[in-house]
Amino acid sequence: MDPYRFPAMNPRALRLPPIAWFTVLSAALAGSPVQADALDATPTLQRPASPDKAPSPQGFIQRWTLLEPIGAMGLTDKAVRETVGKEHFPNQLTIVPNAGDKVKVGDSELSWHAVDTKEYNVNLFHFARALEKPTSNILTWGVTIVNCPEEIHDVRLAIGSNAASIWWLNGQEVIGIYGDRQTVIDDGVSKRVTLKKGANVLRCAVINGGGATDFCARFLKEDGKPVLGYTVSVSGVPK
Repeated sequence: MDPYRFPAMNPRALRLPPIAWFTVLSAALAGSPVQADALDATPTLQRPASPDKAPSPQGFIQRWTLLEPIGAMGLTDKAVRETVGKEHFPNQLTIVPNAGDKVKVGDSELSWHAVDTKEYNVNLFHFARALEKPTSNILTWGVTIVNCPEEIHDVRLAIGSNAASIWWLNGQEVIGIYGDRQTVIDDGVSKRVTLKKGANVLRCAVINGGGATDFCARFLKEDGKPVLGYTVSVSGVPK
């Protein structure tokens, strides 16, 4: 039985360990914002400790720069399109952010955070909760850089998300899935794409209604096996 074929939603994933709650509560009582260290206290996330990271043996991309969540409503095709089509901050479809960069969204200033996931999926519930941000009715942007030693033709981007999501590779939209859904591996698979030699920018927008929220992504070969042999990096992480 392939354990990676089960949905990512797990009741235990909704609970933070005592140390994580202690970190959040202590910061709140001190009257200071929760820092990125709080992410290290989550069950699934940690800050990158190296410049580059290979995908998991199953091909899952485990390093991302995530923007703190933006309020959003609706999971239908139309609602998702309207949410993503709205300019929340300048250059939202082209920016390659540095960890620690800030953007102004409405009256709020939001930060980008570099994270590694310990699992095949990126748990956005853990991410938002650790930073004392909303976890329901939110839009989360993610960006990562796929570094290929050689050009790779005829691969497909395979994704899953809870709930809806839209994905871009090197500025071109390649896939979207909609509705109130749990994360299932390879739930959506793009048409054939080419990973160019050097840096490729992969971008996603994930919209959640309520409850758990996460996503996963990997590239697949024509035979369905995962693409390996590349590394993933994010900007602004010390070398």
